[in-house]
Order: sequence, then C-alpha cells, then structure tokens
Amino acid sequence: MEVLDTTVIMVALPHIAGSMSASMSESTWTLTSYLVANGIVVPMSAWLAMRFGRKRLIMSCTGLFVAGSMACGLAPNLATLVIARLFQGAGGGAMVPVAQAILLEAFPPRQRGMAMALFGLVVVLAPIIGPTLGGWLTDHYSWRWAFYINLPVGLLSLFLMARYLEDPPWIRHARIQHFDRLGFGLLVIWVGALQLVLDKGEDEDWFASPWITRLTLVAIAGLIAFVVQELRAQQPVVDLKVFSDRNFTFGTLTAAIFFGTMFSAATMLPQFLQTLMGYTAELSGLAVSPRGLGVLCASPLVGYLLTFVDARKLIPFGLAVFGVSNYLLSRLNLQIAMGNIVLATVIQGFGMGFLFAPLMTLTVGTLKTEQMGQATSLYNLVRNVAGSIGISISTTYLLRDMQRHQALLVSHLTPYDPAYQHSLRALEQMLGRANPPGPHDQQAQALLYRLLLQQAAALSYVDLYRWLALAVVICLPSTLFMRRVVGRRSPQH
Repeated sequence: MEVLDTTVIMVALPHIAGSMSASMSESTWTLTSYLVANGIVVPMSAWLAMRFGRKRLIMSCTGLFVAGSMACGLAPNLATLVIARLFQGAGGGAMVPVAQAILLEAFPPRQRGMAMALFGLVVVLAPIIGPTLGGWLTDHYSWRWAFYINLPVGLLSLFLMARYLEDPPWIRHARIQHFDRLGFGLLVIWVGALQLVLDKGEDEDWFASPWITRLTLVAIAGLIAFVVQELRAQQPVVDLKVFSDRNFTFGTLTAAIFFGTMFSAATMLPQFLQTLMGYTAELSGLAVSPRGLGVLCASPLVGYLLTFVDARKLIPFGLAVFGVSNYLLSRLNLQIAMGNIVLATVIQGFGMGFLFAPLMTLTVGTLKTEQMGQATSLYNLVRNVAGSIGISISTTYLLRDMQRHQALLVSHLTPYDPAYQHSLRALEQMLGRANPPGPHDQQAQALLYRLLLQQAAALSYVDLYRWLALAVVICLPSTLFMRRVVGRRSPQH
C-alpha cells in the first residue's frame, strides 16, 4: 500500500491540476511533499521504534497513512491536498523499514531469504502496478479513488497487526529518553533540500538557476553537518556506525546503483511508448506490466535457493540478467513490436527478482539483531534517494542527448542531400493527393522535421539504456568484498 502510493498518482497529475485550477508544475507538489516527508521519516524509523516500540509505531504510522489518504481524497483545493500528502508521507515513511526489521527478526537466518523474497515481490511489483492502476481509476472513476483504495487495505492491516504483532523482549526493555534535536533538524534540512533539487532541477535548468544552486549547497552542508552530529551524539536519531560493517557498506552501495538504474529504466520506458510509439496510458501499462510476471517467477525460486546457495552467487546472476534486459531495450526503434517490449520487461523482472532478497539478506546478514532496525531504515533511505537521483540524471541526460542527436541529424536536411530531396518530393505528392491543390512544400518540410525529432528522441533512449546496462555491470565485482552469510538453524527450527 505504501510503495504503491508513491507512483499511483503520477498519471493522475493532469486531472488533479485540471480539477483544482492549478498548473502542471504546481500539481507536482503533491509528489514532492510526499517524498520529502517520507524521506525524513525513513531514517528515523529505527529510533522511533526503540522509543515507542515497533508494534505501536507501525500501527500509528498506518493509521496516519489511512487518515492522510482520506484527507487527500476529500481535499477541496491544492493547498489542502499538499498538506494531506505531507501527513500521508510521514505515516508511510516508517512502514517499509519497520516491516523489514520485523520480518528479519521474526525468522531464523536460514529462512530470512524466503521472507525477504516474498516481501520483495510486493515492493518491486507495487511501482509497476501503480501507474497502470492509477490510470485506470482516473479514467473510469476519479483521481480521488487513487487515495480511497487505501482505506480498506489500511483498516484490515491495522486489525491484523493489533492481533498478531508482538515486540521482541529487547525492544520492550529498551529505554531511550534523549531526543537528538540537532540531528533531526539537520536531517530535515538536507533531505528536504536534496529532494527539492532533484524534483525541480530539470525544470529550472539545474545550476543555471541561483536558487537550485543555493539549495544544493544547503543539502551538501546539511549532510556533512548531519554526519558529524550523528557520529558524535550518544543517542543519535540515525546510527551511522552500522556502516562499519563491510557487508552493509558494500551491499548498500550496490543497492544504490541497482535501485537508481531500476527506477530509471521503469520510468523511461512508459514515456517512450506514449510519446514516440503513440501508446495510450493504459496500453503502455499493459506493455510494461509483464515485468511483474518475471518477478513472480523469480521470487519463490530465489527464496528456495537462498536456503542452501550462497547469496554472493545469486546477486551477480541477477545483475547480469538485469543488464541484459537493459541491453535489449537499447535496441529500441520506432517500428518495434509490443512483443519485443514484453520480452525485455519479463527478463528485467526476472533479474530484479534475483536481486532484491539476496541483496537484502547479504547486506544485513552479519549485523547484530539490535542493529536490524537502523540497517533497514538506512537501506530504505538509500533506496529512495538513489531512485530520485537516478530518475533526475536519466531525465537530464535524455533531454541533452536528444538535442545532440537533433543537431547531428539536421545537418542532413539540406537541398543538396539526394535522400532529403527524394523524401521531400514523395511527401509533397502524398499531400497533394490527400489535400486540395496548392503548394505543399512547407507542410512536407514540417513532416520531415517532425520525423527527425522522433528519430533523435529514439536514439537518445537507445543511448540511455546502454548507459543503464553499463551501470549494472559496474556492480558485478561488489560481492567479492562481502563476507558469506551462513544460515544458522535455531533450536526451535
């Protein structure tokens, strides 16, 4: 429910803007406000769990998320919707890392792989289903139903958590009284500034904008001050000492690159299909949704293999399969059939299924039980930030590379190029047969230029997916620096 909500309203933004008399730029604040609040709470989730207990925390966050969803659906104007999204993002921030910590601690080491595989199936499928579900609800009902669907799921979750969840003894006996106000303030500053830079940077031409430059400096200074404060504090909001564990450091670095490429690949493909191939939102969702079939096939298999196969062997395989899928997508053209897209996305999903659970299991496998909460909160913070950075870098590269290809291709549109002259005459004849008599040379030139723009954009997508495939290859040696995690049988199992 929480991961789904980060993407479910993306396709509904034009409808939100229209119904509230707002511009598209103003409507994006409904996304930004959620991500900022979510990013601030995610790294604090371990401290909050220690202070209030995991069960109480996740139930409170779920209740806040459900109440925020109801407020979003009932919002009469954009300001109310943005404020409601802030509360919704704050409630959702702790849900995923606390749920991961509960699962990792509830299962013995030899069963954690299967638990993470099933959990990862949901986390990976949600961003894939989100745009398709949001588009269907918006087209057939209203964008407000993208929020209302959280109510029955959230209420059922609250009932089940109240009945079945229990805090471990070491959390029940933990006593944390001090609140690191300075650390929390610095966390709000650098996460909020960074998210605004990533969200608005491309619209403002990045560092050509003075306020984007100032916000970037604020984010960097805030991050440095935050790291210094958390290393010095006796009871920090975020315990950065978990990075002293070799597995956690290299695993988090690998996760950052993987999630950055994964979110980029998943975001760019629907744009290609809708802007260049002429797919509708619903049709493009159907083309990319088979990625979930690959995840569905891989996750149970990975959970089974992790009980007796070293996770360090599964991660390179998953990275290689994921890289192959990006290479297949780098062979896009404007005549490609949907079957080719479906094949590439299924392979991509299969590779993703081989990465989520082994990577999480190996990253936290050498940590103490008491460190699980801090580790999962930091891991999810890195996932969110890396995803935002990856999408921003990919969008910027796509637009700049499109201009480069356009400049190269336009050099061939000259009266001295035989191919240009032949195409121009053919278009003039076609327009002459379809339209009343008259000069059609300007219309033909406009059509040729439009084709040039489409080809420049297609070549840019090809280049982008090649770079994404290369980025995945860079991660392959990472498991060489990580220690093996041995599944230990507990007495009761």
